[in-house]
Amino acid sequence: MEHAANTLVSRALVLERFNEPLQIREFTVPAAEPGGAVVACHYGGICGTDLHLQQGHLKIPTPLILGHEGLGTIHHIGADLTHDANGEALGIGDVVMWASSIACGQCVPCRIHREPTLCERRRTCGVNRTTLEYPSLSGAWAEYICLCTGSTIIKLPKGIDPLAAMSFACAGPTMVHAMYERRPVRLGEVVVVQGSGPVGLAAAALAQLAGAGRVIIIGGPAQRIELAKQARIGDDHVNIVNSAGARAALEQVKSMLGPRGADLVIECTGVPSAIAQGMSLVRRGGSYLVVGQYTDAGDTTINPHQIVLRQMDVVGSWAFTGAHVVEYVRLLAALTARFDLKSLVTSYSIERCGEAMAAVADGSVMKAVLSMRPT
Repeated sequence: MEHAANTLVSRALVLERFNEPLQIREFTVPAAEPGGAVVACHYGGICGTDLHLQQGHLKIPTPLILGHEGLGTIHHIGADLTHDANGEALGIGDVVMWASSIACGQCVPCRIHREPTLCERRRTCGVNRTTLEYPSLSGAWAEYICLCTGSTIIKLPKGIDPLAAMSFACAGPTMVHAMYERRPVRLGEVVVVQGSGPVGLAAAALAQLAGAGRVIIIGGPAQRIELAKQARIGDDHVNIVNSAGARAALEQVKSMLGPRGADLVIECTGVPSAIAQGMSLVRRGGSYLVVGQYTDAGDTTINPHQIVLRQMDVVGSWAFTGAHVVEYVRLLAALTARFDLKSLVTSYSIERCGEAMAAVADGSVMKAVLSMRPT
């Protein structure tokens, strides 16, 4: 959008007050800073975390442009930025994805514990970078985003459909971190995934790529389970729709697993009560990988005896780094060859943001993205 000669203006969706609709505001697009880039956003993904942020479930600054996952084309490149994270030459018009966060590299988790996902001063696009600080355009729900020095930028491989890439734009790197570093899937394992949203389907798809012997998805509503089947993600699917259905669904899964249980159960629901249910599905000596509890949804009751009785490894996994985004993009060729990822995505215009967020909240769509370019 041009307002005057040589003045580029970007519309953006701004969270000004919690639990209120986002507002479309305009910002002047600055030149890229040295080592950074200005990207014309094509798509900004709507993650379940965005709903929690809008509702004030995490302590974040406002006003804030939401959107921590996106895809677009390079509009302007700052001095000293010549190549992407893979060492490929970077130019104007290249289609790219990027990591939303930058770790400081200096705090104890970064330097000593080698855990940049736990960085104490992590700066994250669309999460904790307010419009009141420079550059204002730091979220993907905008026509342009300014990627700062130190951002991980990756060119999209040729032949990959952008909408397919957006299907797991946040969920994919999240599960790469969880399943590569926290608790890898081993060949032939029986894996149960709790949750049939993007994070759950990313977990199931990556488990299948990793050589799991059988992958069972537990989730709902019914249309999400059907989308998973159509996309060929998961070997077995169990619909769980309410508290009464939960008991029946758990018994069905236990019957499918037999007396031993699953080698690995992956929690991707974000619902605290799912933890006790998931633990009951793990075999003795098995593992429980908890990924979905990113925001604090409250306490839950578990029986700690089950952890000891089953000699169960309970492993948590938090967020991801730029390296995990690079690996996700590398895996897109294998993922799109095996699974119909594009079919999981529904696109909305920037003006329909409220409708899109409501659809994510009620589960009527699998993955919603905001289209920032005129269609």
